[in-house]
Amino acid sequence: MTDATTVPDVGPGVPTVPDVGPGVPTVPDVGPGVPTVTHWGSYLVRAEHGRVVALDPHPGDPDPSPIGGNVASALTSPARLTRPLVRGGWLEHGPGPAGVDGRPRRGDDRYVPVDWDTAASLVAGEIRRVRERHGNRAVFGGSYGWGSAGRFHHPQSQIHRFLNLAGGYTRSVDTYSSAAVTVLLRRVAGGWQTAMDSTPIFDEIAEHGSLVVAVGGMALRNSQVNDGGLGIHSSPGAQRRLRAAGVDVVSVSPLRTDAADFLDATWLPARPGTDVAVLLGLSHTIVEAGLHDRDFLERCCVGADRFLAYLRGETDGVVRSAEWAAGISGLDAGVLRSLAHRIATERTVISASLSVQRADHGEQAPWAALALAAVSGSMGRPGGGFGCGLGALHRNGMRLSRVPVAALPQGVDPVSDFIPVARIADLLLRPGAEFDYDGGRYTYPDIRLVYWVGGNPFHHHQDLNRLADAWQRPDTVVVHEHVANALARHADIVLPAAAFTERTDFAAGREDPYLSVMTAAAPPPGDARTDYDILAAIAGPLGIRDRFTEGRSADEWVQELYRRTVDRAGRLGVTLPDWPELVRRGGVPLPDLDRPEPPYAALRRDPEAHPIATPSGRLELFSETIDGMGYDDCPGHPTWLEPAEWLGGALAHRFPLALVSGQPERRLHSQFDNGAHSRAGKVAGREPVTVHPVDAAARGIADGDVVRLWNARGECLAGAVVSADIRPGVVRLSTGAWYDPVRPGGLDVHGNPNVLTRDHGTSRLAQGPSAHTCLVELERWDGPLPPVTAFDGMPLVEPRAGDAAPHGAGD
Repeated sequence: MTDATTVPDVGPGVPTVPDVGPGVPTVPDVGPGVPTVTHWGSYLVRAEHGRVVALDPHPGDPDPSPIGGNVASALTSPARLTRPLVRGGWLEHGPGPAGVDGRPRRGDDRYVPVDWDTAASLVAGEIRRVRERHGNRAVFGGSYGWGSAGRFHHPQSQIHRFLNLAGGYTRSVDTYSSAAVTVLLRRVAGGWQTAMDSTPIFDEIAEHGSLVVAVGGMALRNSQVNDGGLGIHSSPGAQRRLRAAGVDVVSVSPLRTDAADFLDATWLPARPGTDVAVLLGLSHTIVEAGLHDRDFLERCCVGADRFLAYLRGETDGVVRSAEWAAGISGLDAGVLRSLAHRIATERTVISASLSVQRADHGEQAPWAALALAAVSGSMGRPGGGFGCGLGALHRNGMRLSRVPVAALPQGVDPVSDFIPVARIADLLLRPGAEFDYDGGRYTYPDIRLVYWVGGNPFHHHQDLNRLADAWQRPDTVVVHEHVANALARHADIVLPAAAFTERTDFAAGREDPYLSVMTAAAPPPGDARTDYDILAAIAGPLGIRDRFTEGRSADEWVQELYRRTVDRAGRLGVTLPDWPELVRRGGVPLPDLDRPEPPYAALRRDPEAHPIATPSGRLELFSETIDGMGYDDCPGHPTWLEPAEWLGGALAHRFPLALVSGQPERRLHSQFDNGAHSRAGKVAGREPVTVHPVDAAARGIADGDVVRLWNARGECLAGAVVSADIRPGVVRLSTGAWYDPVRPGGLDVHGNPNVLTRDHGTSRLAQGPSAHTCLVELERWDGPLPPVTAFDGMPLVEPRAGDAAPHGAGD
């Protein structure tokens, strides 16, 4: 930019706070509210007598998320952690695998409160012991990116910085949300960011487009959230403008509710797991009609000839026609043919939701969608092409900010070992075993210490009974948590962490056009501390405190990171206020910097001058690289591969219902499931499961009944919601209900679908999660109802006067 851009004094949706001076404002005992930012929007936090009592949606937000209604009640619930705890069996027996040699299992034990000096000494001593006896590769640093919207109080940055300074750790790569598509895109499409930068935004589609084919839907509930924070909810308005402009939406999903009502979407309820067949059938119809974009395929793609030969059945005699796709998906062949002609003759976006790649062979669906977009004639043209998870987060489909925001430096991990993120149970159960990933072959290290800060594997992992068994294997599990969820209940040392309303920070969501203050509204309760203060205390005995803190307090780090952000923005010609002024104003909108030409548009215009980051510089409809890996579960071009479990397979005779388990409406993942808004959506105190009237009637189930879902992996209870908004033969049970088994490995009474889902990689290419490949059976529960205990406090054993010091203290 040639001219400096100064952000306005107050922009739409940016909260302000009274001018109280140059530092962090003093929180009044009772006041009108102080600003904060969450992954689900901006709020004003009200506190009374040192306790958060409400989060009020910011008045500038046109469509605020009700998820904020969970926070105050959750933070004052019996599940809140307020003092360090150590598992009784670990104290008695010392470090070692649980559930063997008379040791109680993790998840089935009681906890002893200890003081902070003891807790810090125990953790530091265990880190020293493990790294001296087994090496730093025996330490697994677990975390996940949704822990906080703040730039400094970001759990993942905190724990990774700490462990790097302590000698390193085994890490995970990729995410549960998008592992398969992330690995695939960097091999065939120039990478995740290239695909995201080429995905048209809603306003562009409204101006230039005619049709959106949303494979896996475009659920409005997903636009409530944004990684790294969210200023105001503008995505619903943009989607309304798209529809008002006359753009049609076709939602290919087993759920009618996977597209907003106001979109008037055409619903194609395909069988779960058959999206690849649908996409291939659409491509074949276009090619056979001679409507495919020969110019783009020849100039901007490689491998089109191999892909088209597969569609025509020249390689194996199977023609991937609309009729073929209809037989697999359960859709009407005529409807598919008609849709294919629209795709080829109108400006169209082919969007693949992130849900369709969280399945067996999950790499194939986004690859087939990319291929259909290339065939269609719309790729690289305004308002058309490939939509990478369009609507999967608030920012997907919105105009984005390019102002770079500073983060806490994590340093370099001296340990080279890693796992694909969804292979945590394999890591713990199979030390020394080899695994494939993205063309390489690697070995699982022998993990002795798990240190987890931010995220909850007992929410996002599959086959929780298998995970619970794997969780017994390490010598020690240390976690930071602010509530007594399943992760805390399966740990050896539980360190109570402050919540986001109890820390000062600033947030700017990933490419969100707002930068906002997060003001501490109340002090942490009891002995709870910030993750930073916890790690700084443990860093002392390890001799790394000075390097970890660099001599700064938490508030000084917040202001330092903001100063770095101001400097980065200045290099782009953007002037941001200084820290005191930002605090006074509460936040600022970020300017709309020029959006560069989308990479796929540049590729179409001149593929020689604007290659993408693939071996050929083109989009790869056939990848020599992937083909050369020799993976039978991920061939060299988009391919229909029968899922391990689906409604067209043999297992459906025993388990005749397909389970889909997507993002819930009333919370983000499992966060604040114990809050009032989430609990108000329960049925008989359990997570609701949506059942089609035909399936309900066949099983004698009425709306509001408690039902049991089961398969060979596990069983759970849920509350029935009977609705025609789901395809017959499919049930939906959202993720995020806190895991609550009546005994280890037994019936989950609360409705966590991951006691049922498969713990198997998408393929050897990406090893992503395959949760949506899952068959179950369902019946009405007529027995006594077991109580839900997930929201109770930790089971405690109070130490008695004269007891000896905890085992290992001071080691």
